[in-house]
Amino acid sequence: QVAILLDTSNSMDGLIDQAKSRLWNIVNTLTTLKYDGKAPKIEIALYEYGNDGISDKNWIRKVTPLTQDLDLISEKLFSLKTNGGTEYCGAVIKDATSQLEWNNSANSMKLVYIAGNEAFNQEGINYKEAIADAKKKNIYINTIFCGSREEGIRTLWQDGATQGNGKFFNIDSNRKVVYIATPFDDKISDCNVRLNDTYIGYGSSGREKKIMQETQDQNAASMSYSNAVERSVAKSKKAAYRNDSWDLVDKAESDKDYLGKIKSEELPAELKGKSKAEIEKIVDQKSKERANLQKEIAELAVKRQNFIDEEMKKRGGADSDDLGKAIESSIFDLAGKNGYRK
Repeated sequence: QVAILLDTSNSMDGLIDQAKSRLWNIVNTLTTLKYDGKAPKIEIALYEYGNDGISDKNWIRKVTPLTQDLDLISEKLFSLKTNGGTEYCGAVIKDATSQLEWNNSANSMKLVYIAGNEAFNQEGINYKEAIADAKKKNIYINTIFCGSREEGIRTLWQDGATQGNGKFFNIDSNRKVVYIATPFDDKISDCNVRLNDTYIGYGSSGREKKIMQETQDQNAASMSYSNAVERSVAKSKKAAYRNDSWDLVDKAESDKDYLGKIKSEELPAELKGKSKAEIEKIVDQKSKERANLQKEIAELAVKRQNFIDEEMKKRGGADSDDLGKAIESSIFDLAGKNGYRK
C-alpha cells in the first residue's frame, strides 16, 4: 500500500509533472516484488496539500482512497492544479494515517511518500506526533524535499524520514524527466492497442471506464512516448492492473459463475441478444488474446529494461534525480527489510 502526498502550492508545477511522468514507472517497480514467491496486491492513494483552493482548514484533500483502480489514480493525478498555499506536513501525514484503510496484516508493506519544498514543521499538527501514530500502524514515512539536500536537512525533511523509519531524498522538482527510447517501444505500443480491444465493459460504468482507459493512455503519452510505453507495461501485469468492476474478462476470471448470473441490461451492446454459450465463448476468446498479449509485452519489457539499464550505466546514472527514481530506490530497500524480493 502506497500513499503519495503531493504539495500542490504555486511552486510545485514541476513536481506534479514529475508525478505524472513517473506514475507507471512506480507501478512497474512495485510489480517486480514478490512475497513468498507471489505477486502482492498493489493499492495506491493520492493526497494533495498546501493548496489555497482546498476548503479544508489545513488545505488538504484526499484525492483518492487506497485503490487498485490505477486508471482512477492517473485521471485524478492529471487533474491536479497548483494554487498558493501553506504546507502542513504533519497534518497531511496525520490525515493519511487516520483516513486510509491500511491493511492490518503483518505481511503488508505500508509506505507514505510526502513531497514538498517548505519547512517540515510549519504550523498545525506536530509532525513528530503524526509520524508516531503512523509507526503504530507500521507505516514507513519517506520524505522527498524539492530543493538542495542541505536545505532539506535544515528544514527537517530528513528528520521526518528518520522519525518515520523511512528514506530521505532531495530532488530538483523543476527538472524534466529524461526518458531513454528503446528498440522495443513501438512493439509494446502496438500490443497495447490490441490489448485495449480485449476489454469488454459491462454494467453502469463499463462504457465510461473503457473510455477512461483510453484517455489515460493519451494522458501518459502527453508526457512522453516512453511514459506511454511504461503504462502499457503496467497494463500487462495482472497483479497490478485489474478491472473486475467494469471489465467482463477480469470479472469472469475472478467469479467463475458471473457470466451465468449477469443481467441483460448489464451487458454491452455487442453482447445483447446473445446466448449464454455465445457470451462465454467471446469472453474466453478475449481472455486468451489478452493473456497472449500480456505475455508478449512482458517479454518485450524485460528486453526494454535491460536496454535502459545498460544505457544508464553509460550515462553514469546522471538522469536519476527525480520523484520516480527516489521512490523506486526506497521501495527496493524497504521491501527487502519486509520480506519482499525482486
